[in-house]
Amino acid sequence: MGKALYIAEKPSVAQEFAKALKLNLKRRDGYLESGEAYVTWCVGHLVTMSYPESYDPSLKRWSLAALPFIPEDFKYEVIPAVAKQFRVVSGLLNREDVETIYVCTDSGREGEYIYRLVEQQSGVKGKVRRRVWIDSQTEEEILRGIREAKDLKEYDNLSASAYLRAKEDYLMGINFSRLLTLKYGNSISNYLHTKYSVISVGRVMTCVLGMVVRREREIREFVEMPFYRVIARQGEEGQCFEGEWRAVKGSRWFESFDLYKENGFKEEKKAQELIDSLSEPKPVTCRIEKIEKKKEKKNPPLLFNLAELQNECSKRFKISPDETLRIIQELYEKKLVTYPRTDARVLSSAVAKEIHKNLNGLMKYSPAVPYLQDIVSFGSHKNIAKTRYVDDKQITDHYAIVPTGHGIDALASLPDVPKKVYDVIVRRFLSIFYPPAVYQKVSIVTKIKEECFFAGFKVLAEEGYFKAAGVPGKKNAAREERQDSGEESGQDADQVFFEKIQALKKGMVLPVQSLEIKEGKTPPPKRYNSGSLILAMENAGQLIEDEELRAQIKGSGIGTSATRGEILKKLFNNKYLSLNKKTQIVTPSLLGEMIFDVVEHSIKSLLNPELTASWEKGLTYVADGEITAEEYMEKLDRFIVSRTQGVKGLRNEGALKACYDKAAEYYPKGK
Repeated sequence: MGKALYIAEKPSVAQEFAKALKLNLKRRDGYLESGEAYVTWCVGHLVTMSYPESYDPSLKRWSLAALPFIPEDFKYEVIPAVAKQFRVVSGLLNREDVETIYVCTDSGREGEYIYRLVEQQSGVKGKVRRRVWIDSQTEEEILRGIREAKDLKEYDNLSASAYLRAKEDYLMGINFSRLLTLKYGNSISNYLHTKYSVISVGRVMTCVLGMVVRREREIREFVEMPFYRVIARQGEEGQCFEGEWRAVKGSRWFESFDLYKENGFKEEKKAQELIDSLSEPKPVTCRIEKIEKKKEKKNPPLLFNLAELQNECSKRFKISPDETLRIIQELYEKKLVTYPRTDARVLSSAVAKEIHKNLNGLMKYSPAVPYLQDIVSFGSHKNIAKTRYVDDKQITDHYAIVPTGHGIDALASLPDVPKKVYDVIVRRFLSIFYPPAVYQKVSIVTKIKEECFFAGFKVLAEEGYFKAAGVPGKKNAAREERQDSGEESGQDADQVFFEKIQALKKGMVLPVQSLEIKEGKTPPPKRYNSGSLILAMENAGQLIEDEELRAQIKGSGIGTSATRGEILKKLFNNKYLSLNKKTQIVTPSLLGEMIFDVVEHSIKSLLNPELTASWEKGLTYVADGEITAEEYMEKLDRFIVSRTQGVKGLRNEGALKACYDKAAEYYPKGK
């Protein structure tokens, strides 16, 4: 009987498979061996696409005449730095005593591609090939993955989309980088007084550069507008509260051109006019027109996918998305959490049935114990499958990032930040087993003459899931509440004051202590930080602050959860974007703005987030078998050819000089 060969993506993962198999494996050079099996590993990519000069030595020299470059058959080669391990893996794949190959690379498009390239380059024939697809590296999950491994052919569509993604990035990178460098590189290097400038272009990278440059220019062009609100301090001493004037129906200023919005004037003198009209006769009083008391529930948020977790870590710990992914990958390899490169924010029904195992395992994580005791008393884990946190339709490859309940002993050896990231994941997970938080809210409408003033208060009545997740800061809680309810009012109140407010009744007449003007200013658009930029990429260029809304509109984004952090890193390394490490705020460099101007005046569609997202969606269609690889490739070829020919015919270098001058005004000389 022939042997089995297990191929993992990394040596550390191969080690976990070897442990789970419980075979008497002996270490060899680049693999492990027993009487029944071999276990080996790649070291990330072992094979890559060949540069154009491999097709024709003359293509080493960049030339407009040689573009577009679209080979009929693509060439691949072994990466020299890892050639030794490739020879080991290739030799094992072709051994006569190997009957079944278990593909154990990462369970995703890139992991599929890593293995397929090795198999292709090794010329493997006549073997049984099975795909191991796992969500965590626990022994139980590894053994399940091996037991339920499917024929590799079932992943042929995923493989096709992986090949296409690589071809697309290769063709756009090679053709458009060479094209724009040859056409405009000299104009940039002359302007910046550098020896030469290479314009690096990428399907996703250039689009993200465009998002950041556009936002920076919106901020520059923003004109601050002052506005003036009128605030009344109403009520007896000890239960005095602020009401904000609004120009509602019945007001002298209803739909007036003097208004900035219904709660403010464009000019201070108009606000003073309102105060003067309400200040006589004295003493000034107001009457309670309406008082509304209600309870409002706030449900636990959905679980983390990679983008949401990268955003959370950027805000909390001021670490980059790339660093967050590195940390979660480490936690995954130590069996602490499930697969990190996921877009899903829910669990599968199969996992929901076994969720007690995750919870039981977390009993070894002491900070979680009080919450686990609550969950046992609620019994909520028994019905989790019927909640919004479990939905098979929202899962493509992997479910949300959750703690496995394993590997807790490994936490002690980790640095502080990975421990904190793990804790954030655990608390988000435990939250879904808790009831909603409940706020008590009171809304009051008072009238002075014919003008209405509005006030709102809330107090946390039942902490619900906040017990596990932590109660948001007062400022944040108030903001979240306004977003959720659509109301402007919602000041946090302490319990004693809140009870006094609740004692008020409709029809009561209250003294008005003062009427005053509060000046405000319209805020400019916000700069992206590294986390919000990842979220904007996930939502095809839209920065949606509200978490619930993000969950509803989520579609195909720019790039994938596996690649977004790396793309940002490349933009920083190329010095097209700058990252403030303390704040994680992202801004463009002068070079980045110049490249934006070049692309906008040559291949503008590369800056379009919707178009970039549609390419990603096309790859998903190939993976799902809805369109063929040939159809996708035909569309890609047409795009490359038409855009290349269009740029060759342009004569716009002079116009770009004016764009460079405009951008340079915002950068100190010599920087």
